Amino acid sequence: MTDQAVDTDGSAAGGAVPRPAPAQTSEGGRFVGRRRELKELRADIDRAGLDTISGRKAPRARVLLIAGRPGSGRTALAEELARQVADAYPDGVLRAQLTEPDGTRVPTERTARELLDALEVPAPAGADEDELAEVLREALSGRRALLLLDGAADAEQVDPLLPDAPECLVVAVSQGPLTGIPDVRPCTLGGLDTAAGVELLSRAAGPVRITVDPRSAESLVEACAAHPAALVLAGGWLSGRPKAAVADLAKQVHDRPEDESAPGALSRMFQLSYASLPGAAARILRYLSLAPAGHVDPHTASALAGCSVSAARTTLDDFVKLGLVRAVDSPLPQYELPACLVPLLRARTENQDRAAEVQLARARMLERTVRLLQSCRAITEPDGSGARKKLAGLPRALRFPSPAAASEWLGIRQPALLAAARLAVADGELDTLARRLMAALTRALVAHRGTEEAAPELYGIHRLVLDVAERRNLPREKAAALLNLADLDARTGRTQEALVRYRLALDAGREANDPYATGRAMESVGGAYQELGDWSRASDWFGRALAHRLARDERTDAARLYGRIATAHTYAGRYGEALRNWSSAVTGHRKTGDVAGQARALSELARVQEYAGRPEESLRTCQEAVEWARQAGDLRLQAALQLRLADTLDRLGDPAAARLHRSAAERMLGGELDEVTGLASKDGAAASAYEIRSASAED
Repeated sequence: MTDQAVDTDGSAAGGAVPRPAPAQTSEGGRFVGRRRELKELRADIDRAGLDTISGRKAPRARVLLIAGRPGSGRTALAEELARQVADAYPDGVLRAQLTEPDGTRVPTERTARELLDALEVPAPAGADEDELAEVLREALSGRRALLLLDGAADAEQVDPLLPDAPECLVVAVSQGPLTGIPDVRPCTLGGLDTAAGVELLSRAAGPVRITVDPRSAESLVEACAAHPAALVLAGGWLSGRPKAAVADLAKQVHDRPEDESAPGALSRMFQLSYASLPGAAARILRYLSLAPAGHVDPHTASALAGCSVSAARTTLDDFVKLGLVRAVDSPLPQYELPACLVPLLRARTENQDRAAEVQLARARMLERTVRLLQSCRAITEPDGSGARKKLAGLPRALRFPSPAAASEWLGIRQPALLAAARLAVADGELDTLARRLMAALTRALVAHRGTEEAAPELYGIHRLVLDVAERRNLPREKAAALLNLADLDARTGRTQEALVRYRLALDAGREANDPYATGRAMESVGGAYQELGDWSRASDWFGRALAHRLARDERTDAARLYGRIATAHTYAGRYGEALRNWSSAVTGHRKTGDVAGQARALSELARVQEYAGRPEESLRTCQEAVEWARQAGDLRLQAALQLRLADTLDRLGDPAAARLHRSAAERMLGGELDEVTGLASKDGAAASAYEIRSASAED
């Protein structure tokens, strides 16, 4: 019950993920018990280590270990320690959860990225564990920060995150020792002392009954083995039964038979709490163990239980009073299922619910998530669009009042949404619902944050798809995931990595006999070579993609590819090849009726003619391009062409005509003239980047 906590005065810095209140703090925020442990931990911070004794400066941050069983108050103690010493660490308290509620290890890559986000230090999308750990160490170098690493499974999980900064402090929370990390100062937790146990019980149940019958309260603490999580449940049980005697509950806990699969005081007290619930509430509680990463909101509970959102919220609030879930300090109603209860609830689910019912509940939850994500994206569309019309037809509970509200929801629920994506493919299937969830999450992230900002999350989503596709030998899905990952690599400057993935995507597309993936991969390979400055290979791969498009009679794409081939030849200085391909591009756009495309292709053709030493031809072509740009209504292109005509006429010795064209450009764009002048004055290779960017957008 105490495996998550916040600074009770809210003063410490850290990540933006809202956190629940610890069980070992009072309603006013005062921590209960563990005075001896706190004193020892604070002394360990200042105590000399082996390196200091030998006269050497400690090479890394000091590590304190708080070990104990789930629910023993280990995280609450770590949070109280962080609160007390926060002033000594002006660069903040950084928190990371290293284990999911079901015991799954969180990859170091994800943890390092979360810590870097808390530090507001950018990390390259697609970076692996070693790269991110190095960036984290560099970011913490010279800082004085406290890292609270909760739920550490072993030393291998903690070691990559340790700062090479003696001024930093690491507080690790674990169930056992961290063998392998030198000079770790351990603090192993048992039960609370009796006085602290009675105080915690009093705060959960109310002070009156505890004060009038202190001996029974002490008996109840003893029956609960002074286990903080069990005492919170006991207090919740008593608070829901004002007439029940403390002595009766103590006897029930003491006499309750042990559950062989889950022995201990917490299990016995949980049995009593669970048995007191109505059938419908007990079912909702069981199904909360299916919530991704233990993060619950009313929509999640509603979908899992098949009830209304308002009824789900009322039930969750009742569970908070009973100590079965914790309310999270958040702008939106959010709750967390204590990790120590997850295995107990999952055991109940396995014994009491049919597998088909559980699968249906999970499907309802994922379907609700998909609809919320679709609504989250739709609110960003213009009024009157098809997406907004569909949004208006959704139930009120699934609609967002504004883009700002949708963005806030997406930011707050992002950890749970990403966990839902992992859950959707955990069984190794890519069924329709999982596909829809991945697509909806990707679109919502891009709509609200943009591709570059959301790149790390998008990387994770596409990697999930790739892992399943490789595991189940699904070449079509593999090709799509590789293309998406390569696009992210290309946008973030990792061109070599992008090239490798585009080649792999081509192989997968051919294996799947997927013409779209095959053609796009070929063109993208060419784009990667062009970005690397290998013009010959770029034009070769664009040529392969062109042949693929022509074989399928895809004329629009073929016209665009003629332009990409011409651009590569222009960069390489092969003007003859460039002119032939630009001419083909002009013809292709004319045949497809793309007036704007024809104007742009003529513009580039005129540029190459000028660089090839054919100014008269360039002048005629440029005049033709102006006419087509006028028909296309492209004012900026018209102005750029007028300026190019002026430059060409200057070189041909006709300054009067050149001034007329410059005046025409001024009338067209006014204050934007300087920008267009800069565009028009670039050299041929640089100016051809316009075509490259257009083609990249098509990818």
